[in-house]
Formats: sequence, structure tokens, C-alpha cells
Amino acid sequence: MLRILRSCSIPLSFITSSSSLSLHTEFRTLALMDNTRNSPARNFNQTSSSFSAFAHSSRSGGGRGGVSDKRDDRQRTRGNDKIDALGRLLTRILRHMASELNLKMRSDGFVRVEDLLKLNLKTFANIPLRSHTVDDIREAVGRDNKQRFSLLEENGELLVRANQGHTITTVETESLLKPILSVEEAPVCVHGTYKRNLESILRSGLKRMKRLHVHFSCGLPTDGEVISGMRRDVNVLIFLDVRKALADGMKLYISDNRVILTEGFEGVVPVQYFERIESWPDRQPIPFQLCM
Repeated sequence: MLRILRSCSIPLSFITSSSSLSLHTEFRTLALMDNTRNSPARNFNQTSSSFSAFAHSSRSGGGRGGVSDKRDDRQRTRGNDKIDALGRLLTRILRHMASELNLKMRSDGFVRVEDLLKLNLKTFANIPLRSHTVDDIREAVGRDNKQRFSLLEENGELLVRANQGHTITTVETESLLKPILSVEEAPVCVHGTYKRNLESILRSGLKRMKRLHVHFSCGLPTDGEVISGMRRDVNVLIFLDVRKALADGMKLYISDNRVILTEGFEGVVPVQYFERIESWPDRQPIPFQLCM
């Protein structure tokens, strides 16, 4: 029996975001079903554990042909550094989990740090979130090399939000982001992806997937000023025709960490708005018709 349980636990780290949500729901259902056989305290601990499992297994893709966040995790510190682990959990909560956790989130994505630190979760370093301090949150935000978070002090309270990458529908685009109104505000608007995704993209356009927006970068992977919006290991660049997109009514926005975002039209950026496609890093043009 022990051997079966061990073999079943191995694939959990590779579950997609939709599977994670399903798994999370199943955990909660099992906890409720078990309520008739266990004490309320034990049942609460089981539910808490399900949230922790979801935090560890959740991987949400968006606008990158289905590439998940787990590559980001591998690129971060692999040890049990408590601040890096806290930052990773903050990303999950503030982008994807707030609704599931009944964490009150404003339309601009901000939540109270005080409320956040009350959650009965453990970080990726197996440290209870409740044992962290406001100063730990400040350090996690300041240390993040992609500037994924923003802090706000308001009426004597500290609030925190993820700057982009949300799947939570509580967040309103106009409240979270600054609109781009002219081509001059986005001279470069490029989406990084992979050759394996190109055929699907050229058939169906760039999709936002589970997220609220398709993500673009304001520069190339090697540009020093580019912080976020594109993974370093992409091998295809898709440049958006910003002038045509704006002229046709596509709404473009920029986040605090300078990621360009759009809902496209009904969640899709059609191929007709692609200005050009290049391979990376050799930057050879890729004719569209060769990929159809």
C-alpha cells in the first residue's frame, strides 16, 4: 500500500492549473465528507492541507501557448530560503487563489497584508504563512527580480498586489493597469513563445488562456530594461502591430512592471495583428505561410 501511495504522489508537481483546481475541489469535498467521522478541528486541518497542496501544485498558463509557471519556479532559488518561498506563494495567492481562500481583494488587485498573514497556509519552505511578518512581505516584494508585486500604504494599512498575470476575475483591467493610447507609448510590443506552439498560434491566434490578458514585453529578452513579460528561453518572437491594433479598437495596457497586456478581442489576439515573426536568438524572419 505504501508503494502505491508513493507512486501516485509523484505526478502532482506536473498537474496543470485546471487539474489543480479539480484536485483542490476534491480535497475540500473529501474534507466535508469526513466531517461525520472526525472532529471539527481535524476537519479544519484537512481543509487547510488541501489549500497547501493546491499552493504547491498550482501552475497557471496564460497567453504563452499553454507554457506554465513552473519554469519560473525552477529559475528561482531552489533551496528553502524562506523569503523566496514566501514570494512564490504570494504569486500564487495574489494571481490565482484569492477567491478560493475567501481573501478580500479590491478591483485593483490589492489585498490587506494583515488579512494575507492570517491565512492558514504553508509556504514552499514548509513555513506557516502566519509565522511571517509584515517586514517579510516587504522583503519578498523588494527582492523579486521581475517586480511582480506592488505595495500601497493607505489609511495606516499596508496592501499588496500582483502587478499582472491574474486569473482572478475580481480584478478589473481599468483599475489594475494603465491604458496605452498611442504607438509612441509602445514602440516595441513582442510576445515570446516556442516553435512547438507556433502552428497552433497561427491557426487560432494568441489566446489569454486562463489569465485575464495576453502578455507582451516592451523589449527583447537581452534588453537590460526588460524585467518581465517574456521568458528568457523563448525561441520565437511575435511582434504586434500596435498601430493597427489600436486603430481597430484593441485595448492595450501596461503594468507597473512594464508588461504590456491586452484582452485582444474576446480573449484572442488574431493573427492579422502580427506585424512579423522572428526566430530567437538568431532573429531570422519566419514567413507566416510556412507555419500554417
